[in-house]
Amino acid sequence: MELPIRLSKTSREPIYHQIENQLKTLIASGQLAEGDALPSIRALAKDLETSVITIRRTYQNLEYQGFIRTTQGKGTFVAAVDDTMKQQIKVSEVYQAIEHAVDIAISYEYTTEQIKEIFTEVIQEKGER
Repeated sequence: MELPIRLSKTSREPIYHQIENQLKTLIASGQLAEGDALPSIRALAKDLETSVITIRRTYQNLEYQGFIRTTQGKGTFVAAVDDTMKQQIKVSEVYQAIEHAVDIAISYEYTTEQIKEIFTEVIQEKGER
C-alpha cells in the first residue's frame, strides 16, 4: 500500500512531524479507515526515502496518541478514532493552511482588507458549499 504522503525537504517542520500530520489527516478524512493496515516501518521508510528511525518515531507518536495500533507479528493498523478527535484534526489542518496563506500575503505586504477580498474571492470561485 502506497500512502499519498508528500514531504518537503525545505520545510522547517521536521520530517517525522510532516508524516505524522499527513497520516492523521488521512485518518480524519476517512481515506484510512479503522482496521486498515499501514506499511511496515521499513517499507514506508523506503517509499518516503527517509530513515527507519524517523518512521519508527512517527508510528510511536501516533500509537501513543491513539491513531494506530501495532500487533506483534501482524502489523500496524488504523485504530478506532472518535469523531471529536477527527473534527479537531480537520479544524487544525484548515486553520494551519489559512494561517500559512495569510503569512504569505503579509510577506507580500497585503493589507488585511486585501487578504479578506482574496479569501472571499476564492470561496466564491470554489462555490460555497
